[in-house]
Amino acid sequence: MMSQLAPVGRGGDYRRPASGFRHAISREGRYPPEKGRYRLYVGVSCPWAHRTIIVRALKGLEEVIETVVVIPDVNSGGWVMGEASEGCTTLCQLYQLSSPGYRGRCTVPVLWDTKTKKIVNNESGEIIVYLNSQFNEWAKNPGLDLYPPSLQKEIDSWNEKIYEYVNNGVYRCGFAQTQEAYESACRLLFATLDEIDSHLQSHRYLCGESLTLADVRLFPTLIRFDAVYYSLFKCSIRPLQSYQHITRYLQDINNLPGVRDTYCLDTIKRDYYSSLFPLNPSGIIPL
Repeated sequence: MMSQLAPVGRGGDYRRPASGFRHAISREGRYPPEKGRYRLYVGVSCPWAHRTIIVRALKGLEEVIETVVVIPDVNSGGWVMGEASEGCTTLCQLYQLSSPGYRGRCTVPVLWDTKTKKIVNNESGEIIVYLNSQFNEWAKNPGLDLYPPSLQKEIDSWNEKIYEYVNNGVYRCGFAQTQEAYESACRLLFATLDEIDSHLQSHRYLCGESLTLADVRLFPTLIRFDAVYYSLFKCSIRPLQSYQHITRYLQDINNLPGVRDTYCLDTIKRDYYSSLFPLNPSGIIPL
């Protein structure tokens, strides 16, 4: 079970496979921006999907891009539809519809093209770039630019560090299969959190006074940290609430219009503690 859920390297360290669908939304390409053409398949508990929901909310794209929420199912070991979509009842069926014979991982988020019945992209870091820039014609907040050219180099630098040591870092702690791999990942995670907390002492957001995609990529991990990763994934050197400046930063983002509506901590806890049963065989959800 764990070998399929969390593939590892020789040292017992978790290795996240790369996303398999990497097409772009572009006026010159196969998938031009259109109102109502694209759909997002997301899981409420998934931090990678959460970032796409946040950008959709901040940009005001609720009437432009539909969302379908999928649910983790322990029995099937994958995501299932609450109601059938595109004639599919599971996310894996949707992947097969898009690419018959597909044998890779069936993950969220999925940006789906309802016209061609194809997966456009399942890499969250790229999807949020397209949501930020390609649908401004119909967005309620077209003037909001979360990836401005003047900050792109700085945003990309933060993104690289955040992905390696925080977003994926918590999974490298939780899915490690040797003590050495776990301790290495945990120390790197908290060294990075220390650095972020120090940085936020003199900056409102990661790149200054304006929210950017770097913050959008960090927030979903932070909001889940004390409720899930601290205990279930053994990210237990110290709780996130003990970081003064990260706590203020988290509250600032959480108070932005629409952000609180993009997640539910009770659902997140239920999904993690009940679905990742190799890590929590009893299925008990802590208070």
